[in-house]
Amino acid sequence: MEKIDATGMHFKELNSLVRRSGHKEVTILNCIGQRYIGTALKTGSITVEGTPGNALGAYLDGGHILVKGNCQDAVGDTMNDGEIIVHGNAGDALGYAMRGGKIFVRGNSGYRTGVHMKEYKDKKPVIIVGGTSGSFLGEYLAGGVIVVLNLNGETLCTGKFTGTGMHGGKIFLRTENGSILPDLPPQASVRESTEEDMAEIRTDLERYLSVFRIEREKLFSGRFWTVTPNAKNPYTRLYTAD
Repeated sequence: MEKIDATGMHFKELNSLVRRSGHKEVTILNCIGQRYIGTALKTGSITVEGTPGNALGAYLDGGHILVKGNCQDAVGDTMNDGEIIVHGNAGDALGYAMRGGKIFVRGNSGYRTGVHMKEYKDKKPVIIVGGTSGSFLGEYLAGGVIVVLNLNGETLCTGKFTGTGMHGGKIFLRTENGSILPDLPPQASVRESTEEDMAEIRTDLERYLSVFRIEREKLFSGRFWTVTPNAKNPYTRLYTAD
């Protein structure tokens, strides 16, 4: 394993050192806001100790990134494959335009989580957030799965405008009592999750539990709700007359 001390280092220098390592197994120490770490990583792994800056794992294409703390905006921007694990909180636009791979966040995420996510054939992106998410969750969602677990039992698990403009994919929301859900726009509908719904995310939930060492009983003590596009009031009505 190669270790790189990022203290006082410009992000270009840091990323150059990471590339020169061959991306096999790298640990970045004392990271403070350096951007674009792990861009287009195909193989190997990067462990970040500290707080990486914007666009961590942008265009990730098969590699593995572990963050032992918080991270800033646009984690996994246009990610194609691989896995990103964040042991703290994530900023805005988590998984922006993501089209494959998985992102697991132990804490909260900011605004516009999963905006413009999409899927094609065997590429099905997954985001799981352990805490809550900000407004515009799943905005313009075209495919893939977003799960917000609300493990701290907040009153609302997301902010406003969840599923605005969504026309594909699914959003799963977990609540402690099953009665307090965000107001949804006309383009989205919600139902209590069925066994078929839960089967779709069970493998990823098990992986999440294993990564963060969370007890199964805690996770499944709440009720899950599934948000899907509303076929009776589709996305096109945002821009066209009846």
